[in-house]
Amino acid sequence: MRCAVQNPPRWVSTNGDVDRPNVARLFDYYLGGAHNFAVDREFAEQSMNHIPTAAMVQHTRAFLRRAVRLCVANGIRQFLDLGSGIPTAGNVHEVAQQADPTCRVVYVDNDPVTVAHSRTMLRDNAGAAIAEADIRDGDAVLSAPEVRGLLDLSQPVAVLMVAILPYVAEADRPAELVGRYRDAIADGSYLVISHLTGDEQPEMVEKLVSVATETMTPIVARSKSDIEAMLTGFDLLEPGLVLATSWRGEGEPETGAEAVSYGAVGVKRPNG
Repeated sequence: MRCAVQNPPRWVSTNGDVDRPNVARLFDYYLGGAHNFAVDREFAEQSMNHIPTAAMVQHTRAFLRRAVRLCVANGIRQFLDLGSGIPTAGNVHEVAQQADPTCRVVYVDNDPVTVAHSRTMLRDNAGAAIAEADIRDGDAVLSAPEVRGLLDLSQPVAVLMVAILPYVAEADRPAELVGRYRDAIADGSYLVISHLTGDEQPEMVEKLVSVATETMTPIVARSKSDIEAMLTGFDLLEPGLVLATSWRGEGEPETGAEAVSYGAVGVKRPNG
């Protein structure tokens, strides 16, 4: 059974191919959205016979929801969501604007089809937009018209990198990539990050990595120390870098998929 409480993946490489399962459309299906095809639905159902993918998605979504609410409660009113996929129900702008309607959100994705869908969905929301750019190209992201039009990077902003960095290969130097965005934002800005790890349940995560290759979007699971290296220049809020389900958790039910991702929220320190 598909899940209806999880956002799409944070960064995907999609090509509109209806003959192969696609990461963005798979997560849209888990969310209960309509932007998916039969091949995606079949693949999703098959994968859930072997891995609790829906539960993994639920836990990541719950972490994102808690983190966005915290950012708003701490005075953040603008969000840059890197690798958004399709912003269907329950995504960042809905959570943030429910807490404060003045919040502004810019999503970023590199797939033209995903961007086209998203622009149609967001057309009636003056406080939300999507930019077409590859998150690995920080200059392109930060100079995108949507980013320049909706966000003021001289003021604190929340940069969201939730479940996206597993899609960034080692050759693309993920820690340096995070640092590029850190250097571009004002002191007092927030970083929200989650990352797949095999530290706790290596066999399950190995299966997930294997399944991901079938969608032509390989992923990388990293250790806690690898993820800590990406957080240089940020002061982590309590409880620090922990399993995402433990980060100010809401008592989510145990499903066997609780220990596959770390999560943290940090504040950029001066001269960070």
